[in-house]
Amino acid sequence: MKTRVRKRSFLDVLREHLLSMVFFVVIFGMFIGGVKSAENSAETEGRRILEENLNKAIVSCYSLEGAYPQNIDYLKENYGFIYDEEKYAINYIAFADNIMPDITIIELPE
Repeated sequence: MKTRVRKRSFLDVLREHLLSMVFFVVIFGMFIGGVKSAENSAETEGRRILEENLNKAIVSCYSLEGAYPQNIDYLKENYGFIYDEEKYAINYIAFADNIMPDITIIELPE
């Protein structure tokens, strides 16, 4: 008994697997989109947490000492406040001992 082997062209093979390739590309695109979304969410959450912790440290200082701190270094030395200085810059402007300082958190480019 003879077995016949049919030679198929590249286009025939491509047509047979086209649906699988399209499905793979769509799933891969969704995966990359999900990773980017998670990354953006993490960055936003990190900035929010930094702002919240800074405000807690400032209010703790005011509660314990009766005056707002004059600079960020005071919070670092006396209240254990830390943050990623390579990722964020904090603009801290203190007006007076009894007025809440003006705080701006700037995310630095990598």
